[in-house]
Amino acid sequence: MQDYHYLKLLSTDFPTAADVRQRIIRLKAVLSLPKGTEYFFSDLHGEFRAFIHLLNSASGVIYDTIDSLFSVTLTEDERADLARLIYYPKEYITEELKNDAEKWKMYSRVNLYRLIHILHAICANYTHSHVMLRIPKEYAQIMDEMIFTDRKSKPEYMEAMVTASVETGIAGELICAMCELIQQLMIDRLHIIGDIFDRGPRADRIIDKLMDFHDVDIQWGNHDLCYLGVASGSYPLIANAIRVSIGYNNFDFLQDGYGINLRALSTFAAEVYADDPCTKFYPHTINSNKYDPVDADLAAKMHKAIAIIQFKLEGQVIKAHPEYEMDDRNLLEKIDYSRGVITLNGVEYALNDTNFPTIDPDDPLRLTDGEQATMYALASSFRHSERFQKHARYLLSRGATYKRVDNNLLYHGCVLMDDDGNFAPFTPIEGAPKGKACFDALDEIIRRAYFAPSLTQEKHDARDLVWYLTCGPKSPIFAKDKMTTFERYFIDDKTPYKEQLNAYYRLIEQPEICEKILAEFGLDPKHSHIINGHVPVRLSQGESPIKSGGRLYIIDGGLSKAYQSVTGIGGYTFIEHCDYVAFAEHAAYDGEDESYFQSSPKIRIVERMPRRVKVADTQQGEVLSVMISELEELLAAYESGILQEKPHKVI
Repeated sequence: MQDYHYLKLLSTDFPTAADVRQRIIRLKAVLSLPKGTEYFFSDLHGEFRAFIHLLNSASGVIYDTIDSLFSVTLTEDERADLARLIYYPKEYITEELKNDAEKWKMYSRVNLYRLIHILHAICANYTHSHVMLRIPKEYAQIMDEMIFTDRKSKPEYMEAMVTASVETGIAGELICAMCELIQQLMIDRLHIIGDIFDRGPRADRIIDKLMDFHDVDIQWGNHDLCYLGVASGSYPLIANAIRVSIGYNNFDFLQDGYGINLRALSTFAAEVYADDPCTKFYPHTINSNKYDPVDADLAAKMHKAIAIIQFKLEGQVIKAHPEYEMDDRNLLEKIDYSRGVITLNGVEYALNDTNFPTIDPDDPLRLTDGEQATMYALASSFRHSERFQKHARYLLSRGATYKRVDNNLLYHGCVLMDDDGNFAPFTPIEGAPKGKACFDALDEIIRRAYFAPSLTQEKHDARDLVWYLTCGPKSPIFAKDKMTTFERYFIDDKTPYKEQLNAYYRLIEQPEICEKILAEFGLDPKHSHIINGHVPVRLSQGESPIKSGGRLYIIDGGLSKAYQSVTGIGGYTFIEHCDYVAFAEHAAYDGEDESYFQSSPKIRIVERMPRRVKVADTQQGEVLSVMISELEELLAAYESGILQEKPHKVI
């Protein structure tokens, strides 16, 4: 007995040998089950309606299940109606439907039977306890009987349960509970490979949905790090978050979602830029605001005001950290204010806007008193937003820079590489780590930025590094040489707009590069995958999301409406089933066309498993095997008399 004290502690949960044997039997049985289906999403960018539809529909797999079970007995329209009921049961079961007693009686009976049939098929892959954990307590007994009773052997019993459910008035609630159970069981684990925030209208609602889901992990993207930096109190990232939200007309997200008070900014902008048309700063109107609409002229002034503040704050960080090697991005100091031109990489460009009332040409990075007051108010609002801070802590608890799960390596941006395919160092921090060591070091820094004591140099430096990770040239999360936000606002010549991707994105077409990365992270290079987000796949231009013969998958297909003109589709879901690996390719969603919620994606199987993958073949299986070994040791301790059993008390 290697660890007597541990076994004694374990015996409190399993006080008798019989208890131990039962648990060993159950765990060994679980190892024989098919692995649960895992779903991978990337670059959600605030598109909550589209994302929630993909979750509710299991990216079209629920419809495929209906099709396989009812292709003979139901018409195509009936199958589509059943799918819509499962996706949106509360919206579909209207009071109008219930008010017609005879119609409702028939409708509820028919659909209860259909849902029970679907659940019979789905639950065959799960343990009884796994299913019961996901059933609302108030319906646990009746749903247990309906789902696990053999309808063919007890037809009268099943008929009585369905009839009584209708007669007692709970059929509607049961239908909703069954639909939601189907949604949950179809997705066993959910992986979000970065960029929940920015561009789309309500990232906060996406996080609410994730918090309700049973098994989620998140690999942070550069936009997520921006909001973690905001939560830690980083002024440059607070300014950036406000600027992007205003730029995409997402006032509801800020004010209704997180209760961020923009009064100080609107008052400051209206006063300082009163006579400035701010032509280049009118928001993109991809999204409309229901709760907090802002006049477009005022929004443009607010947009310009916060952009100038952001450029000042970023310049201050760059000057404070020469190790970042970003002096070429300290742009406000590169402007000739008397001539209205800026010099970038030795080339002079005319500015299309030279009205800078808050900039002192002799000290262009200094905030005015009004700008300082505005930033203090915005930072206070984020700091005191209970919902925002709750979401930030959730991102930290479920998030990381990368994740290894079974034979998959997940990360958002890239592994830094030089042109020759060598791992490149992350030079802004001591030791200049490479590869996996770089990701591990950055994970620690990101957490330190939030959790380190306030007013310490440790926290200040970590916050600045989080800012660097969102836009720095050697950031593996950002993965580009620069962020050309200033150029796109103030220079009409598009030459300096180009942002160069890290060499990684060219090299990943070579299988040996992907195998090198997989080996660096401790995975079998010949039988593993990299799953990557960050860069939209231009399917409309013939680009494929599959790289290196299936060693790497890029799954940013353009869920964000802002990218769909480039990608030609509405995003991907990467699905790993026990029998296959597949891409679900979704139609574009413009925010208005309701037919999107009735469409089914194109599901393309890209790899078939040589044999069905069981729980025993997964990381979960490794954990269960360790538990079985420990329980077998406890059983041996009971049988040898080293530990005494504690029989259950009879009450």
